[in-house]
Amino acid sequence: MSRVKVSLVFGTRPEAIKLAPIHAELSRRQDRFETSVVVTAQHRQMLDQMLAVFRMLPDVDLNVMEEDQSLTQVTTRVLAGLEPVLGELAPDIILVQGDTTTVFAASLAAFYQRIKVGHVEAGLRTHNKFSPFPEETNRRLTGQMADVHFAATERARQNLLRADVKPESIFVTGNPVVDALQTVRNRGPQLSETEFAWVEELEGRLILVTAHRRENLGVPLTQICEALKQIAADHRDVTIIYAVHPNPAVRDAAYEILDDTERVVLCDPPDYLVFVALLLRADLIITDSGGLQEEGPALGIPVLVTRDTTERPEGIEAGVTKLVGTQTDAIVTAADELLTSPAAYQAMSTGGCPYGDGRAAERICDALEYVFQLRDVPPDGFVYERGGPGQ
Repeated sequence: MSRVKVSLVFGTRPEAIKLAPIHAELSRRQDRFETSVVVTAQHRQMLDQMLAVFRMLPDVDLNVMEEDQSLTQVTTRVLAGLEPVLGELAPDIILVQGDTTTVFAASLAAFYQRIKVGHVEAGLRTHNKFSPFPEETNRRLTGQMADVHFAATERARQNLLRADVKPESIFVTGNPVVDALQTVRNRGPQLSETEFAWVEELEGRLILVTAHRRENLGVPLTQICEALKQIAADHRDVTIIYAVHPNPAVRDAAYEILDDTERVVLCDPPDYLVFVALLLRADLIITDSGGLQEEGPALGIPVLVTRDTTERPEGIEAGVTKLVGTQTDAIVTAADELLTSPAAYQAMSTGGCPYGDGRAAERICDALEYVFQLRDVPPDGFVYERGGPGQ
């Protein structure tokens, strides 16, 4: 058959990071794939950073972002905007990644036009439709519409099977976030000419923090910030960098509690090259982010997850991440243990990465070739080995 037409549809920074290695791999296989990039710009500024870092030029930009828009408004704008775009591009399949409103709306738009949907990072579940909100329900609904499911882990595959997804449509690939991380790490990102140049001279330990989830807004976020303040007070050799999400509800809480706290540095989310350079210097991660639960283990950095549920339990089972909730005392206690016990730190930092080995994009493109009958056998699936590749 002629080249398979693949459209990557995404709108946020995490989606761009995880689809970038797939875009690069598809581009290397131009004899088999014709690739287009469609961005919704659900997150305008943070998305544009990623497009520049990974040199992904969009063929279509819906530019749906508006200040203070509701989930309903984002959904309807993406759905309406994609209708003529998909009609014109006429892809054989669209690829979406993760669990954002863009992912759900793009899958529905493709379904309405009988276009196949490939879901990258399929099968994540907390089994609580409101946690994380709206991501858990977005990914469930996307799973109902997807034709090809790229599960990062065997557990994710099992979740899909329990949802009556056909086994032959599921491929265990690892998560392409590990591919992206390795690619940027190999570039040797530096902090010397950035606002974080001082970190290169830092003699103590560094904690890198993100906290922005919708369900953590209000009291939970306040408690997280109070915990960071206490950790900084208790450990004089520790510096904390908190990359503060642009959401006003997040910024107001973070700056009100932490702005004048000694050795706590508040900053805008840096571009991915700088962020990876900070990760490479970090000794501990405290986060409610999904991606950092995967990136930390890939670099051998313990991760404390400030959430009550996680759709990524593999890290907890492997002992490389720990679910600590949002109570101030619980966060402080967990951080204290890692900062004072070399044995506890060693146990969390040497387990390897249960989410990928840097070959997810290769497996995903091999699977696409198999689905579209360009190869005879499916790719081998990713298998986690404790302490194995990924560190």
